[in-house]
Amino acid sequence: MGISRFVLLVFTISMLASPALSDLVLSKVDRRIYLTSHIVRISSTLEVENAGPETVSKVLLAFPDLQAQNLAYLMASPHEAKAKVKVSVVSFPIAVVKPEDMPPGVTFYSVSLPQGLTVGASFTFDVLAVFTHALRPMPEQIGQADIQLVLYQDSAYYLSPYVVKVQSLSLKLPDSRIQSYTTLESTKVQGSEIKYGPYENLPAFSSSPITVHFENNLPFAIAQELVREIEISHWGNVLVTEHYKLIHGGAQSKGEFSRLEPQARENVQGPSAVRYLVAHLPPRAHSVYYRDAIGNISTSHLRGDSKKTELLIEPRYPMFGGWRTAFTIGYGLPLQDCLYESEGRRFLNITFSSPMIELVFDTLIVKVVLPEGSSDIAVAAPFFMKQWQETKISHLDIVGRPVVVLEKTNLVPEHNQYFQVYYKFNRLSMLREPLMLISGIFFFFLACIVYMHADTSISKFSASYLAKQQWEEVRVAIRQVHNIICRCLATHDKLEASLRDLSRTGEVQACKAARKSTDGLLKELSKELKPLMTFLQSSPSAVQVLSKVEELVAKERELLEKLMAKHSTAVEAYEKKSGARDIENRIALQQQKITALRQEVDDLLEFIDEI
Repeated sequence: MGISRFVLLVFTISMLASPALSDLVLSKVDRRIYLTSHIVRISSTLEVENAGPETVSKVLLAFPDLQAQNLAYLMASPHEAKAKVKVSVVSFPIAVVKPEDMPPGVTFYSVSLPQGLTVGASFTFDVLAVFTHALRPMPEQIGQADIQLVLYQDSAYYLSPYVVKVQSLSLKLPDSRIQSYTTLESTKVQGSEIKYGPYENLPAFSSSPITVHFENNLPFAIAQELVREIEISHWGNVLVTEHYKLIHGGAQSKGEFSRLEPQARENVQGPSAVRYLVAHLPPRAHSVYYRDAIGNISTSHLRGDSKKTELLIEPRYPMFGGWRTAFTIGYGLPLQDCLYESEGRRFLNITFSSPMIELVFDTLIVKVVLPEGSSDIAVAAPFFMKQWQETKISHLDIVGRPVVVLEKTNLVPEHNQYFQVYYKFNRLSMLREPLMLISGIFFFFLACIVYMHADTSISKFSASYLAKQQWEEVRVAIRQVHNIICRCLATHDKLEASLRDLSRTGEVQACKAARKSTDGLLKELSKELKPLMTFLQSSPSAVQVLSKVEELVAKERELLEKLMAKHSTAVEAYEKKSGARDIENRIALQQQKITALRQEVDDLLEFIDEI
């Protein structure tokens, strides 16, 4: 279908061709079509002669509409001694025009010459036209191990609104494996090059369709969308982040995929698959990373020299026709390599497109994030593109950072030219973020100091606060009662120790002295205990625990009475010279009651201790 449409278009142009547009004559046309990748480049050298009576300053270029739809880049420049396919620094202005009385199906471009072409004068210049999606896979589906064949259509004659005296055409292919090609008069094949012509004295709009069917196993890598974000920091760094959505635009893969075969026979299986991509980064690029949706990818290699930094990356799997992948590349650049100052304004000078080699971009979006506070923003670009502004909120921003958004479709490596973004920026604005950090830290610590020294209670006279204070006083009193009882028990232990000494030594006077000392200590403890008990009995907050405290005091007193009775009985028996067995029998019952009471007192102490 594509072949018939192109042939029909060329035939229609030939039938409806009008006479020459003016007295301009193309004395010589030399065309070179480079089909060595999936990007088609046509380099033409045109020698224009003014055979009319008036000076001419513009020359028309003509392309069939079907071909013009895929035209990505068009440039006219002065002719060089050695013809090379490259972007010249000096180029002539080119504009789309619609001249009258022209055949349909043709798109015209007007080239403005550097100076008017006087009568009888001639001028030679080069035209570079770059086309995307101009190679059609044939067949459209291939297996994993099959080679990729593509079809290219054009005209052996140079399509022009002027008479052409002499012209020639050469097609340079990737290699000499050619399936078929159109044979015309003066057709030659030399290795991987097909030559047509020379042809002489051809009228305006002459055409002769040709078709070349050849092997092209180079990967057809196409970026359906690339979002390139360039963030400027006046603290010394320019951060570049590139988000790719890639597709293999070659012949569609059919059949099942086998990972074992490509690994075992890498040079045979999948000759047209995308196995790796190469990006030529600026020489001082740093902090380079490459990752996809899953995470970091280890199959990447970075090497550099004084001229460039080369990043070689491999997708997680070889990409066959129709397969897709998405990944992100990021790197940093020194600020002094990209940012300059002129006439009170700063400007960013950086390349527009991707550093990837031989990559076609269906849509490219470039976002330049300027520092907060930038104003008077302007863009200077070498070609037309859509542009608008957005705002990005980042860390430590107040009103947000201005973002210049540039969008262009159908791009090729020739578009990777420098563009400039001009803006004004007050140097004092650089102090905004450090001052915000310092102020934030200062106020944070100030708030901490105020909080630590402030009384955060609601009111000292509220019921909850008073109840809390009363309960704290009750807890202190109970703790003091607990300590006094413990001291009383320690005194009891001393009294028990005096009885043991009495049974061992028989010294009654020493035992009586120990009891007298114990009586004195217990009286003092009783005095200390009395005001505490009075406070607990009068405090409403102690109602729940008062009964246990009173029980503890009562048990301790009962224990003391039993212990005194035991002491008196033992001393009296020793004074009467009673036997040891008789003494033990007389105090045995008392000792049982003492032991039981001591256990009860210990249990109550443990309960109060938990409070």
